[in-house]
Amino acid sequence: MQCDYHDAGACRSCTLMGRPHDEQLAGKQEHCRGLLGERPGLEWLPPVAGPESGFRNKAKMVVGGTADEPTLGILDEQGRGVDLRRCGIAAPGLTAALPALAAFVTRASLVPYDVPARRGELKHLILTESPAGELMLRFVLRSTESVVRIRKHLPALRERLPRLAVVSVNLQPEHKAVLEGPEEIVLTERQTLPMALGDVVLHLRPRSFFQTNTAVAAALYRQAREWVDELDPATVWDLYCGVGGFALHVAAPGRTVTGIETSAEAVASAQLSAREAGLTGVEFAAGDATAFALAAREAPGLVVVNPPRRGIGPRLAGWLESSGAAHVVYSSCNAVTLARDLAAMPSLVPRRARVLDMFPQTRHYEVMVLLERAA
Repeated sequence: MQCDYHDAGACRSCTLMGRPHDEQLAGKQEHCRGLLGERPGLEWLPPVAGPESGFRNKAKMVVGGTADEPTLGILDEQGRGVDLRRCGIAAPGLTAALPALAAFVTRASLVPYDVPARRGELKHLILTESPAGELMLRFVLRSTESVVRIRKHLPALRERLPRLAVVSVNLQPEHKAVLEGPEEIVLTERQTLPMALGDVVLHLRPRSFFQTNTAVAAALYRQAREWVDELDPATVWDLYCGVGGFALHVAAPGRTVTGIETSAEAVASAQLSAREAGLTGVEFAAGDATAFALAAREAPGLVVVNPPRRGIGPRLAGWLESSGAAHVVYSSCNAVTLARDLAAMPSLVPRRARVLDMFPQTRHYEVMVLLERAA
């Protein structure tokens, strides 16, 4: 893939830009195998490669410049806006909407936040596209000063962008490198963006986490479903379940599935998806994954863990090691912490592993491992 922004030195976020895609994927596979080490009986499945461009379903655009001439993209080392509206890794539906959003900034007199001067209001625009082409837009603001004008001009924006289904304001008043704040104000009647992945529909709310590569995320969930259905456990836990991606995919008649997630908003989305699908035997609760496991009276037959980059940590790894769970499906976005966690669970033996190229043009990737308790 070729990128004018990368070639000009305007943006170097994609550290592997310009390298052949198959070479990138081979390097990721080699990196992951090196971290996990040679393990007898471990089968490495072929890596999953999605599209190398136009794959991102979410655009997190820093707003710079002025209200009359805004930039949507990133900031340079001096804190000045660099416009990246034609970014090639963003889905075409996202880039097609950006000119209308830039015009809206001008029309609603939204003053971009000036980082060096510490003044202004609009910090980021976060735009997400569903597989059906619908959009969810979030305005990240320093205060509520601009909310009245956003509400006033929102009908005109929705007329120009009829695909715009969910719009919200996020308040981030602090001067620090944090994408969003704790308070969200939804401005539309619709509060969720449906993400249809095969026969499962996930509902995203403004603050919900979802994989940024829809095609590879669908492959990730399909692989987990195949492994779980093959083992056919009666009980499954999905820890760090988010909006319920793994739990909803592995749900089956006669199987009890429990999803645990710290975000109450994500749990509400997962519960909505389960209700709409008419699933029984599936429940979700807000809570800490480690605390939930440590307080449980008995372990399930299989545990799915999908932690953040820091991994599951020693307490949960220790519980899994000593529990009666026969299998674990570990989905990781950081093979370094995955390898550390595996070392803390020696009785859970890796049997299958698969690298998924969730983040083309970068060194990052997802890897999923099926663990089986040693006899």
